[in-house]
Amino acid sequence: MNIHEYQAKEIFRAFGVPTPRGITATTADEAVDAAKELGGDIAVVKAQVHAGGRGKAGGVKIAKSHDEVKQYADEMIGGTLETYQSGGVALPIHT
Repeated sequence: MNIHEYQAKEIFRAFGVPTPRGITATTADEAVDAAKELGGDIAVVKAQVHAGGRGKAGGVKIAKSHDEVKQYADEMIGGTLETYQSGGVALPIHT
């Protein structure tokens, strides 16, 4: 079964498993709005692809401002990500 991290979190929540809050975005502006809604001093911008190793491949970024959220989301959304688990395939990033 291939599901994204955000989909797995939805299943966990449905069964009462404590899960960190998160919001998916399909544009950089949506990512900024999500960061504002979630609050806090930092935001984690994650590429949602069906492969592990996203962080090592540049698909997980720690943003310390809303400008950085926008920058990282702009760089990821609509692009591709190849990880050590993607079998040499660059996977599309939609969220």
